[in-house]
Amino acid sequence: MYTLFVMLDVHADRVDEFLDAITVNATASLRDEPGCLAFDVHRDAENPTRFYLYEIYADEDAFRVAHRGAPHYARWQDAAKRCVVDGSHRNTFAHPVHLGGTAATG
Repeated sequence: MYTLFVMLDVHADRVDEFLDAITVNATASLRDEPGCLAFDVHRDAENPTRFYLYEIYADEDAFRVAHRGAPHYARWQDAAKRCVVDGSHRNTFAHPVHLGGTAATG
């Protein structure tokens, strides 16, 4: 499995547009990509323009090839260019060790 943690800040006047775009992207990723196992969106409790994404894919190709090649990802990228504060986007890639009470393999 392949996990992605994302932290990003959104322009205050673009939060609604961001929420619409990321909701469409997350929903389509889970629905249309067999290798997308989780796609969660969180809003910071103290900073309403900071968001965190938590994504799990079956493997790295499911993320780098299938996800990034999907039409909904291209639409998300267009919205992100307008909504996300330049320089605020941070990706962290990981491999799960323990998920939902179960040891992860691979």
